[in-house]
Amino acid sequence: MKSTIATIALCLGFTIANAQDLKEAEVPEKVKAGFASKYPNSKVEEWEKEGDEYEAEFHLNKVEYSAVFTADGTFKELEQEIKTSELPKTVTDYCTKTFVGYKLSEAAKIMDANENVMFEAEMSKGKEHFDAIFDSQGSFLKKSTPSSKEEKD
Repeated sequence: MKSTIATIALCLGFTIANAQDLKEAEVPEKVKAGFASKYPNSKVEEWEKEGDEYEAEFHLNKVEYSAVFTADGTFKELEQEIKTSELPKTVTDYCTKTFVGYKLSEAAKIMDANENVMFEAEMSKGKEHFDAIFDSQGSFLKKSTPSSKEEKD
């Protein structure tokens, strides 16, 4: 179980760095069909390609989500934007103690296809930011490479 979560976290780190925006016409039909099947009442606002996977950004009940699918339309994971106050206390305590000088600016709950849960805490200082990934119990798994690239809103 821990190796599965660690693998997912590692993949997240690599895919975050390699994302490229796509027009809907560039997204394979199987991927669009996979999204439509899983989220029939939602409309994709933005598509990204991350390695061999496709990420659909959308809103559901006024909450921001992104769902990742393989090229054959298989669902891999769902990331839900949450308030930083919704992170487990162990996560916020770890971030405060370990990433001194950084602000906890955004948070997300990530659920894979097997319903394993992880948490993502975005830490920022000025234009520099990175993601810290935690398991469902709030134990630290990994940190992404810091970036100073502007993020999209």
